[in-house]
Amino acid sequence: MTRANHEITRDDLMAMDAYGAIRKDKRAEVSAIKRDRRVGVGPFATFYFENYDTMWSQIHEMLFIEKGGEAQIDDELTAYNPLIPKGKELVATLMFEIPNPEQRDRELRRLTNVEDTISLKIGEAVIAAVPEGDVERTKADGKTSSVHFIKFPMTDDQVAAFRDDAQTVVLQIDHANYGHMAVLPPAARAALKGDFD
Repeated sequence: MTRANHEITRDDLMAMDAYGAIRKDKRAEVSAIKRDRRVGVGPFATFYFENYDTMWSQIHEMLFIEKGGEAQIDDELTAYNPLIPKGKELVATLMFEIPNPEQRDRELRRLTNVEDTISLKIGEAVIAAVPEGDVERTKADGKTSSVHFIKFPMTDDQVAAFRDDAQTVVLQIDHANYGHMAVLPPAARAALKGDFD
C-alpha cells in the first residue's frame, strides 16, 4: 500500500493553462474517485469523504474558475489542506442536500448543532466526529449550515478494526430530529482504507 499524501504544496499545483488542457479528463477521473467515497445517511445527508485527490481537484477548480492567480493560491491551500486526512483519521464534507428552498430552510432550523451528534461505529468502538473549527456551523438562531466539515480521529486499534472486513462500520447521525445510520458499503470501505498510513 502506498503512503497517503497529507498536504498539497505549491509544487503540486499545475499552471492553469496546462490544467485547462486536461481539465475534462481530470474531472472525470476525480468524479470516479468521489463515487466510492460518497455515503448517504437518511433522506438528506450525504458524506463526501475527502482525500488528497479530491482536494487537489478542488483547489485547481477554484483557481481555474476564479482566476485569482498568485494572490489566490495561499488562501486555497489554507482552506483545503485541513480536509486531507493526516494518516489516522477520515475527513468528510457533510452536505444536507434539499433542493426545495423552503423545505431546506425548515429542515436546517430543526438540525441545531447536528455536527455534535455524528459518529462512526467500528465494531463496538464509537468515534465521535470532530467538527472543523473554522467557523460556527450553527447560528445563534439555531439554524445549522447545509455544509459541515468533520473529522473522525482514530487510534491505531480503530484503524486496524476499520481495515478488518469482519468488522461492521456504521456512519450515524443521532440528532433528535434526524436519527439515521448507514453501514459503509464495501466499495466505500475499500476506498477509505487508502486514507490511512
